[in-house]
Amino acid sequence: MQKIFQTAFIAMIMLVVSITALSQVQFVKEKKLPVVHVMFGKKHFTDFFFSDTIAKPVLYPIAAPNGTIITRGFPVKPTPDEPTDHPHHLGLWLNYENVNGLDFWNNSYAIPADKLSGYGKIKFNKITRMSDAHLDYDATWQDSKQTPMLTETTGYVFSELNGAWVIDRTTTLQALMQIDFKDAKDGMLGLRVAHALQIPTKETKKFKDANGIETVIKAVTDTIANGNYVNSNGVMGDAVWSTKAPWCMLYGKMGTDSISIVIIDHPSNVGYPTNWHARGYGLFAANPLGDKIFTNGKFERNFSLKTGESVTFRYRIVIGSGKAVLDKKAIGQFVSQFQQVK
Repeated sequence: MQKIFQTAFIAMIMLVVSITALSQVQFVKEKKLPVVHVMFGKKHFTDFFFSDTIAKPVLYPIAAPNGTIITRGFPVKPTPDEPTDHPHHLGLWLNYENVNGLDFWNNSYAIPADKLSGYGKIKFNKITRMSDAHLDYDATWQDSKQTPMLTETTGYVFSELNGAWVIDRTTTLQALMQIDFKDAKDGMLGLRVAHALQIPTKETKKFKDANGIETVIKAVTDTIANGNYVNSNGVMGDAVWSTKAPWCMLYGKMGTDSISIVIIDHPSNVGYPTNWHARGYGLFAANPLGDKIFTNGKFERNFSLKTGESVTFRYRIVIGSGKAVLDKKAIGQFVSQFQQVK
């Protein structure tokens, strides 16, 4: 009986803390620009950026609780010390490399006009809620001729928990035709981080996308990059890429503080626990639909939706700052709470 009482009391305290944290969130919509500022009191957390010029709605830039910007500035606001590869890597986004043969992931302003027929775009439609820490919107996944393929309903919940800033994203995709998410490398929740959070490397590397376009990632020649990965299974560094795990953390020093970014998969998601498409050059992504490349061809998913069917993806992004990196116990609390979300 005492244990039940203690559990109920802890749950009540957590609820009060959550309500308090949620009440601090404010939204400020620009009148003439496709931007909504997300604020914790007077502190800027992130912007919901939904310009048609970037091929999908994103959260950009994103700050840690100490005010440090943890996302790369390029291509919107580049800084002198950061790499300029992959112009489609902007802030935090969700899309996929192969949807009925169309590449949504790699689409950007850099694609030549004569190649655009091979790419898809997520068209923002409208904001449906902007209150009580919730920002919801509707969008449409469409081909280059603006033919609708999927409807997207996305809800963000912004909160401050245990001193960290948290983004909970829930996205439901409903098929307007037969939809095949062919097994592919690039997907699905993506975050491109600041230069300091890259893993330092002395090797120049080359990567190709689904259309054979090659990107060269140059060796890091400065002392700024100091990032590292660790997942829930204890795998670290570049070895995190292709592993499956319920959560993964990227951490490093920015200024005098440590920055921790944890992405948490939800048990209800397809392919749980997700494959981590986490690259040392600053791409931090969770791809539950691309098993073939991550398993060296041992398994292939090829997820499909019939007309009218839908699928929902839930993710939590935790951003901490301070003297120390978030430890496993603290991360476990964020995971446990998120797993209760239905």
